Amino acid sequence: MASRKPVFNQQVLYDTTPLPDSIPKVKELGTTSAPLMSAAYFIGARCKDYNDDFMQCKTQNPGKGEFECLKEGRRVTRCARSVINDINTHCLDQFRAHWECLDNNNHQLWQCRQKEWSLNKCVFEKLGLEKTVPGQPKDEVPVQFRRNQTFAHAGIPITQFPYLTPNQRAEQVENLRLRNPKKADRIDQWDEERRQKKAAEAAVEAKA
Repeated sequence: MASRKPVFNQQVLYDTTPLPDSIPKVKELGTTSAPLMSAAYFIGARCKDYNDDFMQCKTQNPGKGEFECLKEGRRVTRCARSVINDINTHCLDQFRAHWECLDNNNHQLWQCRQKEWSLNKCVFEKLGLEKTVPGQPKDEVPVQFRRNQTFAHAGIPITQFPYLTPNQRAEQVENLRLRNPKKADRIDQWDEERRQKKAAEAAVEAKA
């Protein structure tokens, strides 16, 4: 046995040396994991260029990227912070409902699809940011749009549908046309009927 007695030090050490002026002064995000996960794809949509610069810097500086890439990292943080602030400003209710659902369900996205669709709709309409999950097969319905979430605790009501941006909807119709042309033609028919109905309602409102 060692004769020396163990010594434990729980003192917290702070480095008060200020960062150089070349490093942007940025506040941290100040979010927990659930809100960050909820907003992750929107952060990726807006901050892709900054993220790419940061990862390229780390690749070019192996083993010392944490020090050499502080400027690029702060730009990523600043951009992510802007996304969180904008979502809180314009879509607070939908954002809170989604991240609270994630927080209560072990961060399992498939448990919170309905709230996710509401958040996607608000963020796209108010901020123009689109949720895209990369690397999904072109001939399948993307996982975030599937109404049948296999491992979810509860099913999604038949009256609830995923929100698709115009680009996403066009992609899904084209993929469906390849898999089942009859269903795709039916969607085109429904779209035309919906447009005619909206035009008729607008005409009635104009006369009123």
